[in-house]
Amino acid sequence: MLHLPPLARFGDRLATGPADVTSDPAALDSTGFWAVAADYEGRLTCVRFRDVREVPVPAVVPGRWHGPAAGDWTSSMDRAAYTAGVRRIHEHIAAGEVYQVNLCRVLSAPVAPDADVDALTSVLARGNPAPYAGTIRLPEHGVEIATASPELFLRRRGRTVESGPIKGTARTEAELLPKDHAENVMIVDLVRNDIGRVCTTGSVTVPDLCAVEKHPGLVHLVSTVRGELLPDAGWPELLDAAFPAGSITGAPKSSALRIIDALETAPRGPYCGGIGWVDADRGTGELAVGIRTFWIDRALGGAAVLRFGAGAGITWDSDPEGEWRETELKAARLLAVASGTYEETGEGLQT
Repeated sequence: MLHLPPLARFGDRLATGPADVTSDPAALDSTGFWAVAADYEGRLTCVRFRDVREVPVPAVVPGRWHGPAAGDWTSSMDRAAYTAGVRRIHEHIAAGEVYQVNLCRVLSAPVAPDADVDALTSVLARGNPAPYAGTIRLPEHGVEIATASPELFLRRRGRTVESGPIKGTARTEAELLPKDHAENVMIVDLVRNDIGRVCTTGSVTVPDLCAVEKHPGLVHLVSTVRGELLPDAGWPELLDAAFPAGSITGAPKSSALRIIDALETAPRGPYCGGIGWVDADRGTGELAVGIRTFWIDRALGGAAVLRFGAGAGITWDSDPEGEWRETELKAARLLAVASGTYEETGEGLQT
């Protein structure tokens, strides 16, 4: 077991000195500052830290992060398997079972046994800054995550809760398709229903619909859904209603989850889960959807594997080859950053 002290980073906030570790979401409504990691499959790890302070993400130290070789990445689904999965989803849509399914694949590459996700954090902050960047390093509990997520899953400010589903991705705004807008509206409706289960009647609104956000190397369509929590609803009820996020499952969610389980060949783990922090003393918190996310898996023999997920929302209008290319677009920059093969130019990333 690699002995690295537990820590969590969220922006310029550094948390150290773990006091409690639990899988009970009710702890998030108790006291203290918590780092939260929820796997897509449902495993929840909440860590209460004693010391929380403002510390900028450290500068990159040459040689501290040894990423995998660019050619070492393998995918849980190759191009043929992925496009076949898209065609299978078309059949489910034609049968009236579902409107949209998010189909994902997991990329993996070996890294050195002493690989440290906190060193990767510094590299990501330089190569792919993100609004919901975060790191949780808790090796003894199997949690070593560094995310450059652009997507808000859940934000709480007292009784007000928000979600910021992303659907629609392209290299430029001009390349966004009608399919991207339709996809976003479908998921907004799903998120409204999810949050509405634990919010007061009439309080759920959509302040922003299909706003264009620019991120390194691509653009997204992003919406905002907001509501006021019921008096007896806390984090357990909110997570139960909203997890996993609709943007990475599909609609209807129950049907999409069943199809995902049948088609995907590897567990998603932290990818498509929830990653973030909760300040129980102040009644605030912010969880990102675990996309653009790396995590380290360690075998009993000490071998370490770095993993990263990429996916696309499949609708009736989806082109199988186009959806494969979307997963490639989402992965390209971040894999290059992690492998140390990226180069910033005036026109963007070159790999």
